Amino acid sequence: MPGRRITDLQVNKYKALRGEHSQEAAAAKTGISVASARRVESALVLPSQRPPRHWRTRADPLAEVWNSEVVPMLEGAPSLMAVTLLEELQRRHPDRFGDAVLRTLQRRVGQWRAEHGQEREIYFAQEHPPGRLGLSDFTVADELDISLGGLAFPHRLYQFALAHSGWRHVRVVLGGESFQSLATGLQEALWMAGGVPEEHRTDSLSAAFNNLAEREELTTRYHALCEHYGLRPTRNNTGVSHENGAIEARQGSLKKGLDQALLLRGSREFADLAVYEQFVAETVRRLNARCARAWEAERACLKPLPARRTTDFEEIDARVSKFGVFSAKSVLYSVPSRLAGHRLKVRLHSTHLDAWLGGVKVFQCERLHASAADRHPRQIDWRHMLPSLKRKPGAFARWVLRDAMFPRSEYAQAWERISAKLPERAACRLMVELLDLADRANVVAELAGVLVTLQAHDELPDIDALRERFAPRPPTMPDVQVELPSTAVYDELLEAA
Repeated sequence: MPGRRITDLQVNKYKALRGEHSQEAAAAKTGISVASARRVESALVLPSQRPPRHWRTRADPLAEVWNSEVVPMLEGAPSLMAVTLLEELQRRHPDRFGDAVLRTLQRRVGQWRAEHGQEREIYFAQEHPPGRLGLSDFTVADELDISLGGLAFPHRLYQFALAHSGWRHVRVVLGGESFQSLATGLQEALWMAGGVPEEHRTDSLSAAFNNLAEREELTTRYHALCEHYGLRPTRNNTGVSHENGAIEARQGSLKKGLDQALLLRGSREFADLAVYEQFVAETVRRLNARCARAWEAERACLKPLPARRTTDFEEIDARVSKFGVFSAKSVLYSVPSRLAGHRLKVRLHSTHLDAWLGGVKVFQCERLHASAADRHPRQIDWRHMLPSLKRKPGAFARWVLRDAMFPRSEYAQAWERISAKLPERAACRLMVELLDLADRANVVAELAGVLVTLQAHDELPDIDALRERFAPRPPTMPDVQVELPSTAVYDELLEAA
């Protein structure tokens, strides 16, 4: 083998095999080349009996420039790569150094760095006793290419892990790395684990916030959360991810495990969020099964849970405008018209929001999150607006929230055709009647299919025919004829008694 000297044992073994095999076979069995075998046969002494070699087998191509040019460049900039040094030598000495010198230069540069280079970072493996350290982190999961209902589903995953056993809990996160997502995921993990570790470590929680005031508020809420559970909060230094290595490594294994499970599943399409969350939970359960023995030992060392959970939401005040909407965190939400003009207490959870009025929850819906692609999303429920639109259908044509209120894209396409073929007043009235029919008969999907068929045949909807087809028919009362007997019948009964 190149770079390894032939030993006395190999020579003796080769000579023993040479009497029974050819030169090529004996060399192969000994682990030497045929050329080395020829030298062994012609040599008079064993390798250990030869004097050490002090000469080069070929001339050093860098002998004239190494100390005078290469070493000064390395001393001035130790991070220079060998290929950069070779390009500089080729510029200084044209037609002298070919590309074949690169490997020699790489070996010499590596040797120089080992002897004279800068000090390198040393990492210290840590011992994690059971029940001492729990870690939290978020990771972007867009590379999994998940889609819900045919639409791409960009999201994050929150993961909590115990450093000793590797037991983990994972939660699907919509939006950014907010305090609500952290509080919800952490509390779910602790109650699922049935205990609390001594310390909780994260990276910088202020990553999702923009100004100092919010950053200070987050720190206060985070410390209050840890105090409620008796956790000692710690953070790794900013930009030093290896200090959080016990969770960073598990982020990679989590996404790899999910990707493998998706390959076995054969599809990355899910019907809705609940189905995808169930898939993630099942995958995490299988990952936790690998560390079941260590997890049983660590669970016995966890501290007891408090009597109850603490809040995992942010509460803000919001006033419902005369347009039947309110704004929360740059997102516009519609509410039932009876709440117009009221000031609500809105509790923002990671996945949904609740609206309270005088201690009574009056509204709840899915929470949307602003993003770089959509800084001001809108959650407009068409059923909230329908009663007023029925009284004023003409307002539909130029309503600023019109495009956000369609229950399905088929209704938006139907409106484009109707508004193009009918006068404005008639088009508005027909569209509002279609929405009213979908609401009263609860046939949003069925009516959407009919609208697609009509569009394919270039026909406008006939509201009377659709009402006859979908609208619930009023119940008919049976015609009951009551015949009253004569009073003489009762006299006969009395006589018989």
